[in-house]
Amino acid sequence: MNRRDTLAALLALGISSDPLGAQPPGKVYRIGAAWIAPRRAIEDLLAAFEQGLREHGYVNGRNIALEYRFSDGKPELTREVVRSNVDLIVTGVNPQTAAAKAATQTIPIVMIIGQDVVGQGFVASHARPGGNITGLIWEMGAGPTAKRLELLKEAAPRISRVAVLFDPPYGEKDFGLRRAIEDAASALKLNLSWADITDDFERGFASALRERPEALFWFGHARQRARRAEIVALTAKHRLPASYHGAEFVEAGGLMSYAPNVPDLFRRAGKYVDRILKGAKPGDLPVEQPTKFEFVINQKTAKALGLTLPQSLLLRADRVI
Repeated sequence: MNRRDTLAALLALGISSDPLGAQPPGKVYRIGAAWIAPRRAIEDLLAAFEQGLREHGYVNGRNIALEYRFSDGKPELTREVVRSNVDLIVTGVNPQTAAAKAATQTIPIVMIIGQDVVGQGFVASHARPGGNITGLIWEMGAGPTAKRLELLKEAAPRISRVAVLFDPPYGEKDFGLRRAIEDAASALKLNLSWADITDDFERGFASALRERPEALFWFGHARQRARRAEIVALTAKHRLPASYHGAEFVEAGGLMSYAPNVPDLFRRAGKYVDRILKGAKPGDLPVEQPTKFEFVINQKTAKALGLTLPQSLLLRADRVI
């Protein structure tokens, strides 16, 4: 079969030989983002996002141009991205999405780790977002948050006092997760103390230690990701078992985590970019919740803490480091 016959057969089956479908030949799409973390803190997430783009035929420097800005959440950088004439904007946590929403009502926005996106007014509903925003959410909810505390108690059954290092994700709004932690602690007969680390990390950590906790429960958002090595080192210095809200903390030496796979969310965002660049309207694309929660344990850290982890716990782990 010659090339012409092959193309005819593919077209008859509804299959395009061009991975970018009916897009204009030679078109380079500009994708912008103003991340709230320094690049070094999210290199793995950017790599996952670009992998997801490649899975749909997009390669930076060939048919797309990635216009990244890195900041501490300053909205003016998002406005700068909008002014750079991008075809699509990618956002991470809610402050990014809020800044993008305020900057444009027309450029498509793909969010990746939103929370309470209906309540925040980003979308009308998960099924029918409406407007120019869609994407994926990092919506742990009460159940997984309570489960994380249960797993910590199972790993360290003798603990009775737990300090929660609390960095409200977006100001005072915690999406009901604080109540979920308190209810789980009551059922497990654990006494909680709360240390707010929003404004002063070092002072908050010192405040937590004054309560003489036997374990730590890190509860916060993306700001902590950039300081994960410091967080894990401080925890190890005081020889405290701790539960974290992301596997990257366990990879850095933390004891355990139970959370959505964030790099997978970034990879899956490539599908949204692909569909929108091929003509789909963001308002017609349903918002996706996490498809997998990962339970990750660092056995080396457990041994350093003198913990003998139950075999039943190790068997339930998705990864044992």
